[in-house]
Amino acid sequence: MDDSSDGSSTTKNKFMLFVSGMSVKSGHAIENLRKICDQYLTDNYELEIIDISRDTEQAVIHQIVAIPTLIKTYPEPRRIILGDLSDEEKVLRILNIRK
Repeated sequence: MDDSSDGSSTTKNKFMLFVSGMSVKSGHAIENLRKICDQYLTDNYELEIIDISRDTEQAVIHQIVAIPTLIKTYPEPRRIILGDLSDEEKVLRILNIRK
């Protein structure tokens, strides 16, 4: 029996992207990450965008020191990338996403 239809056999990649307001760099990071996820992880990812100007508590909890910051929380190992995510090769390598 194939149980993939209920999603239990699919492990979604989970990301948290920390931005501050809608700065140019934050906008680029969101755009670049969505492009990468749509291309390589089609419908197999969850993205939470956290605006630290509105949610400072999350910035403290996750020890965010620079914006934008991307944290891959699942699957392990946890990975962190700073910047606008414009270097696709580097992002794919750090997040361990295969082309």
